[in-house]
Amino acid sequence: MTTIHDEIETFVAAFNRGDADALDKLYDEHSVLVPAPGRPLTGDQRRAATAHLLGFGAPMKAEIRHIYQACDIALVIVDWSIEGVGMTGTATDVLRRGPDGEWHYVVDNPFGTA
Repeated sequence: MTTIHDEIETFVAAFNRGDADALDKLYDEHSVLVPAPGRPLTGDQRRAATAHLLGFGAPMKAEIRHIYQACDIALVIVDWSIEGVGMTGTATDVLRRGPDGEWHYVVDNPFGTA
């Protein structure tokens, strides 16, 4: 069983390795990524947006600001940056713990305060 902190650390490590397959496994089957305000993406479009970010080849840093958990659902607020490209934001993410005890992104909203 993973913790939400583990999930965030795993996400950052996979991002920094450029491992799109490992990142994809961290998402729920029906998850939504919002790479720009008002532009929710799912499925192959979500995977393509993630691959685009990995294409920068720049490392990410993330610091958890808040975790609000109710049973198997969590709202996570994360301050993040991608070094070398000047990208920063505060993510508002929703994660759900599956029957296997693993947490998965349901909504990944990196610019969640916009």
